[in-house]
Formats: sequence, C-alpha cells, structure tokens
Amino acid sequence: MRAQAMTLPKKLANAPLSRRRFLVGAAATGTGIAVGFRVLPLAAEGTAAPASPFQSYLEIGEDGRVTVLSSQFEMGQGSYHGLATLVVEELDCDWNDVEVLGASGNLATYGNIMWGGTAQGTGGSTSMATSWDRYRQAGATAKAMLKAAAAEAWGVPAGEIEAAAGVLRHAASGREAGFGELAAAAAAQPVPGEVTLKTPAEWTQIGNPEVLRYDRFGKTDGTQDFTLDVQLPGMLTAAMIHPPKFGATLVRFDGEAAKAMPGVVEVVAVPRGIAVVAEDTWSAINATWSVEAEWDESEAETRGSEEILSEYRALATQAPTALARDDGDFDAALAEAAQVVEASYEFPYLAHAALEPMNAVARMNEHGTLEVWGGHQIPDFYQYLSSQIAEIPVEQVRMHVLKTGGGFGRRAVGDGDVVVEAVSIAKALGWRAPIKVQWTRENDMRGGRYRPAYVHRLRAGLDEDGRLVAWDNHIVGQSIVSGTPFEGLIQNGIDNTSVEGSSTLPYAVPNLRVGLTTTDVRVPVLWWRAVGSTHTAYATEVFMDEVIEAAGADPVQFRLDLLGDHPRHAEVLRLAAEAAGWGSDLPEGRFLGVALHESFASYVAQIAEVSVEDGQVRVHRVVCAVDCGVPINPDTIRAQMEGGIGFGLGSILQEELTLTAGEVDQGNYDGYRPLRISQMPEIEVVIVDTPASPTGVGEPGTPPIGPAVANAVYRATGRRVRQLPFEKGLTA
Repeated sequence: MRAQAMTLPKKLANAPLSRRRFLVGAAATGTGIAVGFRVLPLAAEGTAAPASPFQSYLEIGEDGRVTVLSSQFEMGQGSYHGLATLVVEELDCDWNDVEVLGASGNLATYGNIMWGGTAQGTGGSTSMATSWDRYRQAGATAKAMLKAAAAEAWGVPAGEIEAAAGVLRHAASGREAGFGELAAAAAAQPVPGEVTLKTPAEWTQIGNPEVLRYDRFGKTDGTQDFTLDVQLPGMLTAAMIHPPKFGATLVRFDGEAAKAMPGVVEVVAVPRGIAVVAEDTWSAINATWSVEAEWDESEAETRGSEEILSEYRALATQAPTALARDDGDFDAALAEAAQVVEASYEFPYLAHAALEPMNAVARMNEHGTLEVWGGHQIPDFYQYLSSQIAEIPVEQVRMHVLKTGGGFGRRAVGDGDVVVEAVSIAKALGWRAPIKVQWTRENDMRGGRYRPAYVHRLRAGLDEDGRLVAWDNHIVGQSIVSGTPFEGLIQNGIDNTSVEGSSTLPYAVPNLRVGLTTTDVRVPVLWWRAVGSTHTAYATEVFMDEVIEAAGADPVQFRLDLLGDHPRHAEVLRLAAEAAGWGSDLPEGRFLGVALHESFASYVAQIAEVSVEDGQVRVHRVVCAVDCGVPINPDTIRAQMEGGIGFGLGSILQEELTLTAGEVDQGNYDGYRPLRISQMPEIEVVIVDTPASPTGVGEPGTPPIGPAVANAVYRATGRRVRQLPFEKGLTA
C-alpha cells in the first residue's frame, strides 16, 4: 500500500471524538495510567482535533504490566515489536512486562502520518516512520509522569529519580517502587508539555541486535491467537460461495438441500455471493457443494489471462495514454544513438497466498453496539462500512484489531470484502448470533485482489562512447486504485502504484521517458508486497543489464557511474558488491547477478549467486545490503529482508495465477506454488548504520531479488528471462 495521503468518507473523517468513542477505540482499562502524544499529521486538513492530550498509546496497570496500543497492524512484519521497542527505550520498563494490542477508533492519535493523517492504516512499509516520534514521546511522557508521582510521594526532586527495568529508584534515600505501584498516582499528574528524548548514544534498545521479537514464542509454539481462533458463545460459521467469474451477479439459488444437511442453520444471499451458515466450519464448507446457483455473467470478465496479455503486448507498441516522467527529448536522442537496445517483459497475475485465509467475526450486542474481529489493515474504512450495513452510528462500531497469519497487502481493501460479508450475514440472520466468515483456500485463491498483470516495453540508446543517453519505459496494466476509495491518488492519468520504481529511476539519463497505459479489465487487483516495484524493479534492472552488456561495461561499476546524485543507492550497491566478492573467482558453474532498487524510501542492493542445471535454477546465496534509516530492530530487519527475498524468489521462479474464460485456474498450493523451504538460499544481510529517519523493511527486500537472479541466469545460460515466471520464460 502506498505512503500517500488517503481520504476517508466524510461521515467518518468528521465523526466527533467523543469520550465514549475514545474509550471504545482505545480499549482503556479504567485503572492505572494511560498517556499518549500526538504528532500533527503532515497534511491532515479537516481532521478532527484531539479531545485532550490523553490519547492512548500505552497503559500501565497496577500490576506493572505495560500495554502498548498499536496504531499499526501486525501481519508478521514486526510492527508490534518495533513500536514496543520505541516505548521500552524511553519508558525504561522491563520487556517481560510488555504486551502490544491493536487499537483503533481515534483518528487524531492513530491516523497514519505518512498518509497525511487522514486514515488509520498499515501499508507502504510506513509503520516505523509514522510511529518514530509518537511512541518514543509516549514512553518518555509516561516516565516523566511516573517520576513526578514518585517525587511527590517521597518528597524528593524528580530529577534525582532514575528508572530502569520497570522500577523507580531514589539512590540517596534508598526508596524504590515498581511502575505499577505508582501508576494510579501518575495518572493524576499534569501531562508535561515537553519531554527530552534519549540521544542515540544513550540507546540500549534501539539498534540493539540482541533484542529479539517479544512475540516470537507465541508465533513458534502455536499459542498466538489469530482471527481463525476466535470463539464466541453461540457463534455460527459461514462459508462463502462467490461468483465463478469476476463481475457476475446472482440470479437465483436453491439452498434447500444444503439446509437439510447436519449442522447447517441457514443459506442466505448477501451482496458478495451466497453464505452457508452452520454450527461449525466443516458443516458450512461441506454444504456449499449442495447449493445450486445461477449467475448473470453478462457484465463479467470472460477473457483468459493469455488473451489479456496479448492485448497488453499490442498496447505496449503504441503511444502511452499518459506520461509519468519526460526528461529531455527521448525521440531525438534515440534517433542519434550509436546503439539501440530494446526488450519487452511480461508479468502474470499473482496471489497473496497468505497462510491464514481471509476471515472476520461480527457480533451485535444487546445494547446496540457492533463488534467486528479481524485483521483490520485499514480499520477506519471497515468501521465505516460496518456502520453503514448495520445502520448505526460509526461510534457504535468497535473494531477488534487482531494479528493475522500473513497479509502482504491483502487485508487493505476499500470495500472491506470479508468484513462486509460477516456483518451482512449477521444482519441477514437478524443479529441472532455472532457470525464468523471463514474462507477456504480456494475462496482465497479465486476471490480476486491480485497483483496485476503487466507488460513493459523498454528502449534505450547508447552513444559512441557507450554512455547511456536515452531511456524509455512504456508500462501497460491495470490500476490498483481506480474505482476504489483511493482513486484520488490518480493524478494526470497516472496511478503511481503502476509506475513507481520506474518513474523514480535513480540513474542519470539525460533523456528519460516513462509512459503508462491503464487497461480496463474486471479482474480485481490490489497492492501486493512492494506493489509497483514488484514489476518495475525487474523490468528496469534486467533491462539495465542488457544495456550494460551492449556498452561492454561492468554491471556494478556502470551503475555506480550513473548514481552520482544518489549516494545512498551507491552505498548499498558498494556494500553488497564487496560482501559478495564481486569480481572474484566463483566455484565452477556458479554465476553472480546484481540488482538495485529503492522502494518505500529504503535502498536495497542484492547480489545473487546461482547455478542452472537441466533448465532448473538454483539460488545458492544472496547478499543483501539495506539502508532503511535508523535500524530500530536489526534482528527484525534481517528477518524481513530474508522473508522478502523468499517471497520475491517464489514469485519469479514459479508463481503464476492464470484465468481460462474468465475463471481462475489455481485453487490451492498445489497449482499455485510459493517458494518451498528447500529452495531457500543462504542469505547475508548488511545493514547500513545511519542517523536518517527510519523507513520501511517489510517490503523493500522483495523487488531486487528477481532481477538479481535473472541477471545471474543470463551469465549462466546466455538467455534473458523476459516472461515470468522462470518456469515459463526460461523454456519459451
């Protein structure tokens, strides 16, 4: 998801921040101390002002437990741990006392600053950027109030009190007390207008490679709860039947046979399809096969993926409909070039394929409040949509933000899909029971929201001295934001999610043009880990290698020569090349490939070491250098680079989602194959130590791996892979 200003529906953006709404959204305990700190959004015109300085980012209970209320959604990327690190650093509490919970319902404190503050949401690898000041300030403010309470109780100057591991101490008097003992008194203290944050030299948590994720145990021993695990008294489970073609609508259905099956309670039509409601998950899923349905496909997408790509290929040879960048005079420069290089690259639809399929739970309470449990990546939108379906004020909807078993962007949809289904089904049943909607893997794989398919056509010109003087990239594909609440992000016909990474090419080329042709296809698409950079990085970095070969130059040095105005790009490239031993001898049959890309304000260079035997690509080693600003959690950064590399490697080697006559062919992990553990390479991560503000790590590791491997494969085989996945492109 992009780090740009978002726009909420007016009813939600202007909703009053009443005390009731604040307590519901923040889930305050009513005991202990609850403090917060607001950083004004960069562009939050129209955003409601905070009701008071007490806007919860953390709570300290009388038992000394510190609960961090996270504005950011946790889907495995480590945002909860990152926010906790910021609080623990400044609060000086004990990690054993820390818990992090998802929070929502208070736009003034939870609005994502990197999106302009107009919506709460997690995406675009912005979690640490939006939290960096807020949560450090919250920790420091809480500590100051605790010290003030201790000073008052002990009759000593607050400046003489020290805090460490959740305990306050006054050395001269020998007095000490745990945070919990003073929590209630601290809550009554005035909130300081300013607090002093620690300097980098004083940090013990931020940047410490020995600090491991506080939530690692539950993730590895199976005790961590997800939406899949939610159980409520009297809860029923719903399985969905969606239209077989995108854009089709329900004409009629017959659910009598299904209702006669054991455990089945009801079969109802809802706006997104048909729901089979039963006492348990298996009874609901099993009964879906007994429902007869007729669909109107007159407005549905009926083309196959090959037909769609064929249209894209033709469009790529024509003039683009809009220009994202137009430096110099490309046509004149190409006409005068001594050498011209041309290539086209094709990218298939890709599924998110997260381990936990989509799900949500909805319950209407007796007093008229609606509760919704789920992996709410953009809770404000889902809260608003739920209120519209239930026909109740938005402040009467409480969103329980749960961890999810993988997201990769899939949980951030403008129409709220699975949340809307849960609320709609509960309403259709007269709110008589809590409803859990649980998609099957096949629902998930065939339910839409894919990384769009794209075709890139690139042309470049070199002068007589082998210098790159002209570059043109025409991108053809669907817009992710068109027709959604995020459509305002389209400017002058350009959806930035289609061109990012290409329109921001860092190389110094005097005549550079990037064009876009946006297509009209009914296949639902969505941001997918690293969004546009998933295809632009591959096209630009593989093509750059083709250009460099034509120039007869070294792939690393040629790039460095073009990066004079981009020192952070150049530094990660140098570090990766040095760590990988670029230019040194390799074992027989091994070859190196390099790629460099910036996404979400983080700079990543990767060098892949590969071999190819009998047409099979084996990636043995990857060296990754990353500059993501202040490295808050080095262990998490390494893990996210490793995970992003594995995610991206699977997508370029073997993942592909195809359609035949408008229907998705793949339904499970047998036909759609993410990377297997046996395919995972050895990975070395080099982290740049920099004082720059922290940026993203959840996504930037994904884009460079594809082109790095492709460039190595060329050196091994003499073949350029221009059609993904490799299983198709390497044998074409």
